[in-house]
Amino acid sequence: MTGHPRYQGLRRNAVRVTTALLVAAPLLTAAPSAAGTAAAPPGGAAPGTARVDDTLAFLEGISGTSTVSGQHNKEPNSDPARHTRRVFDITGEYPGLWGGDFLFASSDVEARQTMVDEAAHQWGNGAIVTLTWHVCPPTQGSSCSWEDGVMSSLDDGQWAELITDGSPLNRAWKARLDEAVPYLRQLESQGVEVVWRPLHEMNDPWAWWGGRPGEDGSAELFRITHDHLTGERGLTNLVSNWNVKDVDVDSIGDYWPGDEYVDIASIDIWMKNQPSAQDYAAMREVAGGRPIALGEVGQVPGVETLEAQPDWVYFMTWPEYLDDKDLNPDSHVQRTYYDGRVLVLREMP
Repeated sequence: MTGHPRYQGLRRNAVRVTTALLVAAPLLTAAPSAAGTAAAPPGGAAPGTARVDDTLAFLEGISGTSTVSGQHNKEPNSDPARHTRRVFDITGEYPGLWGGDFLFASSDVEARQTMVDEAAHQWGNGAIVTLTWHVCPPTQGSSCSWEDGVMSSLDDGQWAELITDGSPLNRAWKARLDEAVPYLRQLESQGVEVVWRPLHEMNDPWAWWGGRPGEDGSAELFRITHDHLTGERGLTNLVSNWNVKDVDVDSIGDYWPGDEYVDIASIDIWMKNQPSAQDYAAMREVAGGRPIALGEVGQVPGVETLEAQPDWVYFMTWPEYLDDKDLNPDSHVQRTYYDGRVLVLREMP
């Protein structure tokens, strides 16, 4: 689209980001493809040397002044930029954050390489990359159904076995994690840093991994997952994203895995259209100075929300909700994307 308000004086009145990451980095404006070979990583990172420093420092640097626009891309993994392209259709801009998903259905599991190729391509264009995994339980196979798989549950005995090192279910879980390791290693070798969001919405029992507070609950599985991928498997490119949902936010500390396990704290907003002041305060408190983000939103956050809650470093809109014109009319999405504090892809370092 052409002639939208971005170029009619309604944008860029705010002070822009001044972190060192922005100093000499050219802006890459090539449109993301459905898949492809990654360009040179932003910031000059050499292949095989991906660390979390650049992404984390960038997000720390913009906290309080700017928010990166983001779009998730789930089904199908055979077309992992479909929803990002829809953002361009609506706004004439690509989002600054691209979200992908390892997913669970057999067709999407088989297309994971296409999704990972797109992650590398998006990083090469300057986007932040975040990956989620709607993962099948270790009691089932690598692919599963939604209701009887991802949304299933483990009984207390199975859970106790799962978090016991060396037990059959514990070994099965680590083997499940190992299915993602070759893909994450590919990204590491290309210099791609990944905002890694495992076991998301862990304070809600809708998924088999969630809804278990306390030391031996969901937080313990998060620690096991973190230690296996970054310790036993030695991955260096994962920015650890601890994630909860906007339910009982005063109790989210019961799911905190420990300061050493979290780089970014994010919350998914589903019980309401916009994050509340209570959500914002709870996340700032639990994060302890770490960047906070809107991990999933149904409605694109409004300009007024981002002004009142300036510490959100990014938001990520959930795919099918972008096309809900009652929730996200084009004018609403455009107003946020054209706002002075919101960063789009061409403004990323």
